[in-house]
Amino acid sequence: MDLVIRNATLADGRRNIDIAIDGDTIAAVGLALQVQAGRAIDVGGDLVSTPFVDAHFHMDATLSYGLPRVNASGTLLEGIALWGELKPQLAQDALVERALQYCDWAAARGLLAIRTHVDVCDERLLAVEALLDVKRRVAPYIDLQLVAFPQDGLLRSPGAFDNLKRAIGMGVDVVGGIPHFERTMAQGAESVRLLCEYAAGQGLMVDMHCDESDDPLSRHIETLAAETLRLGLQGRVTGSHLTSMHSMDNYYVSKLLPLIAESGVAAIANPLINITLQGRHDTYPKRRGMTRVPELLAAGVPVAFGHDCVMDPWYGLGSGDMLEVAHMGLHVAQMTGQAAMLQCFEAVTATPARILGLQGYGIAPGCKADLVWLDAGSPVEAIRLRAARRLVLRRGRVISEAPPARAALRLPGRPEMVDFRLNRAQE
Repeated sequence: MDLVIRNATLADGRRNIDIAIDGDTIAAVGLALQVQAGRAIDVGGDLVSTPFVDAHFHMDATLSYGLPRVNASGTLLEGIALWGELKPQLAQDALVERALQYCDWAAARGLLAIRTHVDVCDERLLAVEALLDVKRRVAPYIDLQLVAFPQDGLLRSPGAFDNLKRAIGMGVDVVGGIPHFERTMAQGAESVRLLCEYAAGQGLMVDMHCDESDDPLSRHIETLAAETLRLGLQGRVTGSHLTSMHSMDNYYVSKLLPLIAESGVAAIANPLINITLQGRHDTYPKRRGMTRVPELLAAGVPVAFGHDCVMDPWYGLGSGDMLEVAHMGLHVAQMTGQAAMLQCFEAVTATPARILGLQGYGIAPGCKADLVWLDAGSPVEAIRLRAARRLVLRRGRVISEAPPARAALRLPGRPEMVDFRLNRAQE
């Protein structure tokens, strides 16, 4: 073997596990493996996880905060207006460099798969060309999946559908949409039908920004689920945001949830951004704005969390840390039970990996040797601490290392060092 990781805790609760790696593949997983390896790493009972996966991001806008000006109100609509101002000024080289810098951050965070939406309403398709270039460059260390996103509305923006088709022809992977941004509810429903029919004809996946609104009558997720069933797209369709569901009548939701589950449509919540941008018209009480994550999960709907934005016209914070996303999602959805907190960890790892259709993802013989050693003893502790990534492996090769989080104390009669973790016997 090339490498063996010893004494690991896995996300499913198994402890004292060894992971043997041969080349770019996991060869064996078990207790006290009797194997020889060129290098052995004893992680001392720490958590070793599959990589983090971001199921919803906007890499064409990332790290553009302050261009051409700062979002003074911090609202969704001002962010959209700012992006409209910025698009004519975009330079491909600068866009590529910002995206590559973000991918550096992602790799260091153990975030090795990202689904990013790319605006196709610019006739030049400059951002599409830039992110296709980025996708090729980062392929050795990050799986980058692109969504053709008609940001200004498929029917509302002249030429958007033709541009979307051109982007798919250039190599973009997934069909996107934004039905709630069309001028009428009827046009929104028509955009869903057109896009799903196109995706079905092309054999493609679908991921739509859907009902990113506080309006409880924004119900395009219903249309998306129905079209998925009609066209046989089960397992290939995702509804992102779904924030209007937070404000919907409970009786209607009791009808909607079984429809989504039957259709096989997955849901992606974006806790950091949903909690920031929604509820802006409220005084008090203010709505949380995030979709009904526990209820969706209870209905059998796969739910992932996305980062959505990092330092762009919509959000001036963020650093590519999916544990921060899980941390916010856990709090906003009040998912503080033990099983629920584990679901939040899965929402940034295994669940989005399934939604993206990642091959060879997992910790089992035959899976790709993509692993993250975390400075934590369990998934819950990893979320609590937003744990340091001690080691990040991509295809069996170390691509990032970081020291553990420690602080030296100068307190009489107290330990000289603190690591913010419980006694390891209690983990």
